[in-house]
Order: sequence, then C-alpha cells, then structure tokens
Amino acid sequence: MNSNDTEQYYFRFSLGQRYLHGLVITTFLGLAATGMTLRFSERGWAKSLAEIAGGFTAILSLHKFCAVLISAGFLYHIGDILYRAMIKKERGLFLGPYSMTPQPKDAVDLFEMLRWFLWMGPQPKFDHFAYWEKFDYWAVFWGMAIIGATGYMMWFGPFFARFVPGYLLNIALLIHGEEALLAVWFIFIIHFFNSHLRPEKFPLDPVIFTGRVSAGDYQHERPLDYSRLGESGGLETLRSDPPPLWLKNFSRLIAIVAVGIGFALLALTWIAFWTE
Repeated sequence: MNSNDTEQYYFRFSLGQRYLHGLVITTFLGLAATGMTLRFSERGWAKSLAEIAGGFTAILSLHKFCAVLISAGFLYHIGDILYRAMIKKERGLFLGPYSMTPQPKDAVDLFEMLRWFLWMGPQPKFDHFAYWEKFDYWAVFWGMAIIGATGYMMWFGPFFARFVPGYLLNIALLIHGEEALLAVWFIFIIHFFNSHLRPEKFPLDPVIFTGRVSAGDYQHERPLDYSRLGESGGLETLRSDPPPLWLKNFSRLIAIVAVGIGFALLALTWIAFWTE
C-alpha cells in the first residue's frame, strides 16, 4: 500500500535499532565486497578492485576492519538483550508477539502463505514480526557464529594452533568462504526481495531508515498487532509525525546504493562461481 503525509504515522523502530541496522548494512557490504574480492582473487574484476584499494593486503585490512565493527555491533546487541532480560526483566522478550523467537504461529503463517501463493486460501494475518523477518534475524546469528568464528580462527591462526590441530584451520578457511558466499547470496536475493522488491513495497520499504510506518500500511501489513495496540491504547504511545522529506530522500539513496552494490556483487560472484 502507498501512503502519503496526510496519514497518521507510528514508530516501528527506535533510533538505536536504526543505527544498529545501518552499521550492519555498511559493514556487511564492506565484508561482502572485500571478502568476495579475496575469494575470487584470480578474476579480473577482483584484481581491479584490489588495485583501486591499494592491493590485496589493503583489501584484507578493510575486511578485518569491517569484521571488528560488525562484531562490536553484534556484542552490543547481545548485551542489550541480556540487560533487558536480566536487569529490566522485560516480559515477552523471548516469547509472545513481540519476540523474535520462532513460535508455532510462524509455522502456521508460512503454511497459509504457501496456500495463498497457490490461490488456495486467504493471506495470513501477521503480528508484530512476520516469519520471514525472524528468519532473516536468526540468519545473522548463524552467520556470526559460523562465519565470524572461522574468520577469527584464521586471523589469529598461531594462537588457535596451540589448541586445535592444524587441519582444522584449513577446514575453517573452507567453511568461512562457502558460508560467506551463501550469506551474500541470501542477503542480496531473499532479504532484498522480502524487504524492498516484493510487489507491495517495490522499489523500497523505507521503514527501517525512517523508523516510521503509516497507519494504512500498519493496519494492512500487521493487522493483529495494529488491532491489539488499538484496543489497549498502545498506538497513542507510538504516534509520530510523518518522516521529514530529507529523511525519506536519504532512505531512497541508501536503499538504491545498497541494492545496487548488492546486485553487482551478486552478478560478479555468480559469474565467478559458475565459471570456475
């Protein structure tokens, strides 16, 4: 659904969440660009990118720099969850409609969505988070656990070699490269489509950048959440002014740049991978 500035808006993401997502965007793009350049270093386009950056040593340094930044963001997020759970004792953090934990309703929504795709039933009614958003969220945890752990094993190889057999470092190199390639393809195909390129949001969904969603879009996309907040009076606490024009334009610019870089890397890695 399209919205205009005469509609009422509500906050969906806090400023801190938007900053964290911005950090993930920039660092992931940096990791993807540098990592794929190293992964396919024999290709002409990779050599050209390395030459522009000052050589493959510079590319590796940029890769490590982005790795440190995204690791810091990940640790901050984990710390925030622990603080909210153990100190603030927030209810519903791990269970309930506002939790990112997969729940039985997500499986039901997925099944009903498949039925809707096949014209066999109505579109499911989503709550605060849809099943594909939770899948994207947990994919980051999987990536940090597998790609991050193997990456740091290679970075600090002499240290880890004191505790593990040398062949495990070779296995770490293999896992790191293949899992990273899978992550790049997933983000630049599945995540981009779910977030921006699906018909009802094309060419982009600015909510993660502006933090705001219009009443019409809110009611259409997440009717269960909208109804529950309306009945409890919670909508009033989320009421917001429409996003300013500069923020909307900035959102468009960031989305276009990110999607453009993503599709370019997707095409280059596909060509490189399938012509090895």
